[in-house]
Amino acid sequence: MMDIVTLARFQFAMTTIFHFFFVPFTIGTGFAVAVMETMYVRSKNELYKKMAKFWGNIFLLSFAVGVVTGIIQEFQFGMNWSDYSRFVGDIFGAPLAIEALLAFFMESTFLGLWIFTWDRMKPKVHVIFIWLTAFASILSAFWILAANSFMQHPVGYTLKNGRAEMNDFGALLSNHQVWYEFSHVIAGAITMGGIIIAGLSAFQLLKKSQKAKDFFRKSLRLGLVISLVGSVAVITAGDLQMKDLVTQQPMKFAATEGNYKDTGDPAAWTLIAWANEKDHTQAFGVDIPYMLSILAYNKPSGSIKGMNTVNKELTVKYGNKNYYPSVNTLFYSFRVMAAFGALMFLVSALGLFFTRKKKPSLYEHKWMLWIIGLTTFTPFMANTAGWLITELGRFPWTVYGLFTMKQSVSPNVSVTSLFISNTVYFLLFAGLASVMVYLVIRELHKGPDYEEKKLETEAKINSDPFDKEAFS
Repeated sequence: MMDIVTLARFQFAMTTIFHFFFVPFTIGTGFAVAVMETMYVRSKNELYKKMAKFWGNIFLLSFAVGVVTGIIQEFQFGMNWSDYSRFVGDIFGAPLAIEALLAFFMESTFLGLWIFTWDRMKPKVHVIFIWLTAFASILSAFWILAANSFMQHPVGYTLKNGRAEMNDFGALLSNHQVWYEFSHVIAGAITMGGIIIAGLSAFQLLKKSQKAKDFFRKSLRLGLVISLVGSVAVITAGDLQMKDLVTQQPMKFAATEGNYKDTGDPAAWTLIAWANEKDHTQAFGVDIPYMLSILAYNKPSGSIKGMNTVNKELTVKYGNKNYYPSVNTLFYSFRVMAAFGALMFLVSALGLFFTRKKKPSLYEHKWMLWIIGLTTFTPFMANTAGWLITELGRFPWTVYGLFTMKQSVSPNVSVTSLFISNTVYFLLFAGLASVMVYLVIRELHKGPDYEEKKLETEAKINSDPFDKEAFS
């Protein structure tokens, strides 16, 4: 049955997931473009300049759509979650204001300078603009994650008049959850930027008539280097963040592992399973001995609390509520995220091996190019799965231990209004996605030489027919 809370949660999930398609897309491609232009400045190789301009167009498309989706996400907070906004307004006000007034304005300003000063600034000055843009986008993510981390692990506050009021801004910034989330998100964004560039380059290399083979081969290899570095960082940051959940959010951790009962010592890791969420039991599971202890504690010993035990503890601490999250969704979201993360690492490592100078055999095998091309879509799915874990695993809280979802929803919304707004947002997002895909494909069809050809054509049209050189 669709009630107000369910529809509001669905809308939050829809707007957040769609917005987060473009946040790491923008951060990652922006970083990659900065690397390309830096290589141009250092080597004076015009190919790197052409790469920076071409992939910069893809970056700009993502930036534009990301801004639009971000505005929609903020709007639905006030519309559906007004009581939540009142509760955390004093906490969220500072980081979100800094994000808008400092990070976003900085990002927009230097992005504009980067776009319009290619032929007006020296290369060493111009490259600074894109690095400042990339830094500002990362800084913007930090302030957003500082706010989100308060929802996961609230610190630096006092409760007054039914609201959380900030009493220690430094505690908000030093919250260990901020740094786990920040490192994980930024590493994932860098991986995504590299994978997208490598994947789109692979699709272009599959075309028989592709004239810019050297351009896309160079782009593919650079994209794989960036994604390899990023994927190693993602695995490291993700491992640290999941270990933190063992003590900070034990219900979320137990749900991602599908454990209703306390594990033995050592703890086995469940490869695949299905939970009977109504009866709070595991219908079936395939276990790997010792593995969960190794993953959680870096040693082949140690046990993990099950959801039934954690639920009893939470009931004693916070009162009689349902603290069980959506177990099957969390269980498989974690495995999707981890599997695609591992896949991106393997594709990056093997792709670099098979494109080495001595024997670049990858370009001769279409099936290899298809694998890299299809990997383009994996970071979108991995990021989505990661955010499902982050948000769904906190059930029933919006702010962990302080404020529930039922308390957070706006009192004056109705099922009808939410159904209409959900429909409108879905159609809007579908339209934006279609436009984004169309524009990216159009940029790929134009190719990296489009701008040069356009300038040559304009020069011929504007040339003086009586100029002596015209008859030479």
